[in-house]
Amino acid sequence: MSNSADSPGTGSTGSGPARGLPFRPVRILTVVVFALAGLIFFTSFNTAKGTDIRTDASMLKLSDLIHERSRKNKELDESNAALRDNVESLAEGDDGSTKAEDEKLRGLEQSTGTQKLTGEAITVTLNDAPPNATAKLPGYPEPQPDYLVIHQQDLQAVVNALWQGGAKGIKVMDQRLISTSAVRCVGNTLILQGRVYSPPYKITAVGDPGKLQQALAASKAIQTYMVYVNVYGLGWKVTENGTVTLPGYSGTVDLHYAKPVG
Repeated sequence: MSNSADSPGTGSTGSGPARGLPFRPVRILTVVVFALAGLIFFTSFNTAKGTDIRTDASMLKLSDLIHERSRKNKELDESNAALRDNVESLAEGDDGSTKAEDEKLRGLEQSTGTQKLTGEAITVTLNDAPPNATAKLPGYPEPQPDYLVIHQQDLQAVVNALWQGGAKGIKVMDQRLISTSAVRCVGNTLILQGRVYSPPYKITAVGDPGKLQQALAASKAIQTYMVYVNVYGLGWKVTENGTVTLPGYSGTVDLHYAKPVG
């Protein structure tokens, strides 16, 4: 029976060197390709440690960790607030201070936001647009994903306008803002004082409702936001709440700042 290896060559069947195909560079290239493929497979297996590296299980675990830490921070804030109330109750018993000094201290506590605050209030609610939103007015482009979610600057614009409108105190979601509070967003989630929130976002301010609403209407940043409300359906709602009580800030008041090296 003939063999394909016998066809090229001289056809000799003597006891000399074994017959084979003539040397061709393509055979070396094939060997190299298979060697590289094996190396890639081994590296991928070693990296994955036998797991499916295409799954998002690690991202799910990270998300779970963030929400668990947020829940823990809430518990610590509530515990801290309870301890602070106990300390203040004990201090009020006999702290050696005069009545004028006590009144001055209470005024400072109100201005710093560490005490409850009761008064007339309004609430501003911001929400993402529907995921299938389209441009509702002629002349506007179809929305990009960025157009349909609440951004950090939107929340900051509302908070800043309320302060400018004379707000005596502001609560974002269930947390009181103080002078060192930072409203930050990562993706479409709000991170505030160590806790994570998803939309809709509610911002409540105690103050003169009329002046607060005037300040919202006068804000250039909010006027820009209202374009997206009217065109793409971002959520915007302002309600007067009557008399409400804002919680006191319950977190730490320690300042953290960078220090030069050396």
